Amino acid sequence: MKLLALVDSPDHVCCRYRIRAFAPAMERSGITVEYRAIGRGPVDRVRQLGSAGRFDAVILQRKLLPGWQLAILRRSARRLIFDFDDAVLYRDSNDRRGPEDGRRRRRFAATVAAADAVLAGNDFLADCALRAGARVQDVHVIPTCVEPERYPVARTGTVDGPIDLVWIGTGGTLKGLLQPREVWSALAREIPGLRLRVICDRFPEDFPIPVVPVGWSEAEEARQIAAGDVGVSWLPDDLWSRGKCGLKVLQYQAAGLPVVANSVGCQVEMVRPGGNGFLADDAAGWVEAIGRLARDPGLRRRMGEASRRDVERDYSVSAWSEAFVQSIQGHPRPALAGPHLPRVRSSATSFQTVGDSL
Repeated sequence: MKLLALVDSPDHVCCRYRIRAFAPAMERSGITVEYRAIGRGPVDRVRQLGSAGRFDAVILQRKLLPGWQLAILRRSARRLIFDFDDAVLYRDSNDRRGPEDGRRRRRFAATVAAADAVLAGNDFLADCALRAGARVQDVHVIPTCVEPERYPVARTGTVDGPIDLVWIGTGGTLKGLLQPREVWSALAREIPGLRLRVICDRFPEDFPIPVVPVGWSEAEEARQIAAGDVGVSWLPDDLWSRGKCGLKVLQYQAAGLPVVANSVGCQVEMVRPGGNGFLADDAAGWVEAIGRLARDPGLRRRMGEASRRDVERDYSVSAWSEAFVQSIQGHPRPALAGPHLPRVRSSATSFQTVGDSL
């Protein structure tokens, strides 16, 4: 089977974690993948979309095409799969215009209705697809996954003394870290010696907690995360953030770190209070959670071990490889055919009910 992956770029984080991570499983199943960055100019893009018929299936990742371009792709593709791990039907958290965008919504609705399979990174995103008109049998929840074996296990909990929090992200998500300033100010006052390792391409200035700047690199990110003691994440409570798939939390857990996060979106599912970390939504809650972990090396060690077990069981590439491959294979229809042929539901989590997320 020949698969065409139309992505932002083959090295983009979404492609790396949601498609390329499953390359060994696809190879074992006889699937060969050609990765192409989605064309920027209209001429290149039309040529690219029109060539989709040379493949058995096409996976379009995150991109919401104009209607006429989507029509070209739909006519060409024998099997069309749409994969998304962000609430692409909304504007992001930093957009001053607010989340609602009519053009995005219309393009999203057209895309999920045209696709033979929709791969959503979490239940909230699956619900968005269903409400936009996707067929329930075509929507599958496949979370963003990590490979725990890539991550050395952190040594948190082996010694007493000041601890290092760790946050990983991009310059575009740094505003989320800066938002709860009262939380960081309270932690700085109440927990002496606390530091924050920021693994990023940009770093905060005038931050309440001393920052240890660590330049991000794909080769070093796992080791740099494991050098910390507690992974932290804060998401704004908005529609865009509810669609996030929690990659940083999964990376902390893969490195064997306890996690402290606020109770927004997928973090509620990934962080088990008292098990692999704590959920806290105000300064007092964060001081209590970080304080307990700072004072108790044994608690950090136990929670870190639980984090590693949880990610291996629920969010590892090996745990989801079969489901991903089956969602790609499906039952492709002939190019330029009319009505859809019957499809077999994959063993990926099929989304059966529409919740009240919106």
